[in-house]
Amino acid sequence: MDSAPPSYKGHRYPVEVISHCVWLYFRFPLSFREVEELMLERGVIVSYETVRRWCATFGQGYAGALRRRRSRPGGKWHLDEVFIKTNGERKYLWRAVGQDGNMLDVLVQDRRDTAAARHFFRRLLKTTRTVPRVVVTDELRSYDAAHREVVPLVEHRCHKGLNNRAGNIHRPTRQRERARKGFRSVGGAQQFLAAFSGTSPHFRPHRHLMTATGHRSEMTVRFAVRGQSTGAAGRPATA
Repeated sequence: MDSAPPSYKGHRYPVEVISHCVWLYFRFPLSFREVEELMLERGVIVSYETVRRWCATFGQGYAGALRRRRSRPGGKWHLDEVFIKTNGERKYLWRAVGQDGNMLDVLVQDRRDTAAARHFFRRLLKTTRTVPRVVVTDELRSYDAAHREVVPLVEHRCHKGLNNRAGNIHRPTRQRERARKGFRSVGGAQQFLAAFSGTSPHFRPHRHLMTATGHRSEMTVRFAVRGQSTGAAGRPATA
């Protein structure tokens, strides 16, 4: 379902500049200072602190708009969890990936027990507003207990080798985690990963399955969708 682009009331920079900076940060492994430098090269003077505020203000909204413009997720969902560190403490990043490779949702939690799995299942059903045909997980027993309680009629396949799709899609997340030198807080990790997981995959089509011409055409469509989502209408950030 389409929705209206966000409001930029009170921001003195045009939407093209704001949306372009946010896109650069969540699409590529760049720091706020590196985004500032790239924009300066294009003749746009903006501080890295301003870029940080834009990413915090608009990042999740942009990602949510892109998610809403995707087709409905298929009937097979892959779920898994990996550890991340926030301020030196181990936390767990729960993730759900659709059969087409798109990230459905992410959630940072303190534990990987049944209560955490149950919370993630319920959040996922609310976020996607649909029920899968099959759920594929690793061998963590918490999934089985939560599955029986929340979605008992959904088929549950539990095998480590079946869940490679979810494992492989985590590589860009690890890359960004290293670039950021970890996360400072659970809230900061959740805010960044929610925006990142909704933005980055949009610009990562299955290029190895496409010709060069087909890839350029697909990316043109995806850039247009981003322009509609942000209100920039696909225009460049500078003339």
